[in-house]
Amino acid sequence: MFTLNLVPSSPVSFSKSTHQYYPIKRIQNPKNCTQPPAFLNKSTPHNPQVCDFNKIHGYPFGKIQVFSHGKPSKKPGSNVPKAAAASESNPEGEAEAAEIAAKSKAKTLQLALVFGFWYFQNIVFNIYNKKALNVFPFPWLLASFQLFAGSIWMFVLWSLKLQPCPKITKPFIIALLGPALFHTIGHISACVSFSKVAVSFTHVIKSSEPVFSVVFSSFLGDTYPLKVWLSIVPIVLGCSLAAITEVSFNFEGLWGALISNVGFVLRNIYSKRSLQNFKEVNGLNLYGWISIISLLYLFPVAVIVEGSQWVQGYHKAIQTVGKASTFYIWVLLSGIFYHLYNQSSYQALDEISPLTFSVGNTMKRVVVIVSTILVFRNQVRPLNALGSGIAILGTFLYSQATAKKKSTEGEKKS
Repeated sequence: MFTLNLVPSSPVSFSKSTHQYYPIKRIQNPKNCTQPPAFLNKSTPHNPQVCDFNKIHGYPFGKIQVFSHGKPSKKPGSNVPKAAAASESNPEGEAEAAEIAAKSKAKTLQLALVFGFWYFQNIVFNIYNKKALNVFPFPWLLASFQLFAGSIWMFVLWSLKLQPCPKITKPFIIALLGPALFHTIGHISACVSFSKVAVSFTHVIKSSEPVFSVVFSSFLGDTYPLKVWLSIVPIVLGCSLAAITEVSFNFEGLWGALISNVGFVLRNIYSKRSLQNFKEVNGLNLYGWISIISLLYLFPVAVIVEGSQWVQGYHKAIQTVGKASTFYIWVLLSGIFYHLYNQSSYQALDEISPLTFSVGNTMKRVVVIVSTILVFRNQVRPLNALGSGIAILGTFLYSQATAKKKSTEGEKKS
């Protein structure tokens, strides 16, 4: 027999053979309770079959164990927490937990859709952009049209109030001039590269963007740990191996991809420095105005560079495709999806951490490379595939290393 004395004058006994749990309601523990947990009554002679708890002052029963010979019993059914948990259910807590789980699932689904649209839109852009450039090799005009399509898209969103239009001030426009210029350089250089070499090769070279980011940022005073510097080594080696073994290698295509990296890196750096006072403008509106200003930069230069060849090139493109409507659809889709995939990337960046975004961006490049190889049936040599894989791996390692650097800096500031 076990004897449990809740009150000294009224002992309550339970049979060991028929009871494993104690049907005792939880006693609330006073906040200012200073009494120690229940101990064995030393004044009572020791009896291996009987354990007395003469004093229990507000002790949380969820932590009490039955003592036998001074040690906690390990026999099944000897712990009261199971009884407390079984006897007391919390409907409000369960409902709150279910609500949190539902919100988590909804957010996961939302992120999956954002990533799915981001990848899909990028693939569509690359495919139809390359198709249009194959029959109409005038990247300056095509790049201008893509910026024009994005500008029209943003005006539609603002006019229908689907997106709040930011207040335009002179300081804001001045702050945008630098980032928009570098965005223009990055965009037109990438289009030139796409027109000269395979899409997969351009994306492999563009995966070396972290190298330029680390170098330029270091010149401007930023410091990076050794892990970051080591992560750019496989990027350089992989891109070099891919370039040497590329079937469609072309110096204009190579330089176009490299200059595109420089342009986008300087755009990011310059944006951080010049747009610090305009944090109330969200990413989508910011990108919309950058597209508008970039169009004003690019189109006049496009007219000068290749404007005299557009009419002849247009007739040749229609003759090659066979139907004018097919060519129009290719150009239109390249413009619409160029803006849409950038829009989705900004939405993804608003919803997830920079590390997750970097990993997603790296995987997006892999998906685009594989997709374009399958669509255009580009010949890929084993060493070229190896070099591409090494470069992509280096980009992934770089994203990991820089994310840790940012988190460390954030902890120091806080």
